[in-house]
Amino acid sequence: MIRHVVTFTWEPTAGEERVAAAIAALRNLRQEVGGMSSLILAEDAGLSDGNASAVLIADFKDAEAFYRYAQDPVHLSVVAEFVRPILASRAAIQYHV
Repeated sequence: MIRHVVTFTWEPTAGEERVAAAIAALRNLRQEVGGMSSLILAEDAGLSDGNASAVLIADFKDAEAFYRYAQDPVHLSVVAEFVRPILASRAAIQYHV
C-alpha cells in the first residue's frame, strides 16, 4: 500500500470561504476520482506556531493507483481551481505502508 501525505499552507489573504471551498473539493476527491482506500483531510488545530494549514492523507492499493489519481483530470482541476490560487506552500511524501 502507498500512503500519500500532503501538507498545505494557505496564503494569509486566502479568506475563509476560499479555504472552505478548497477543503471541500479535496475531500470530494475520494468519490470523484476514486482509487483510494481511505482519505483524511484535516485542518490544523492551531496548537503550535508555524504549522501547515491542512493535511491530506490518502491510501492507495499500489503505486499504479496513486499515479492514476495524480494524473486524473478531476484531481488536476481541483488543484488548479481551488488549491493553487490560495497556496503559500505545499510539501508531500509518498511511502510504503
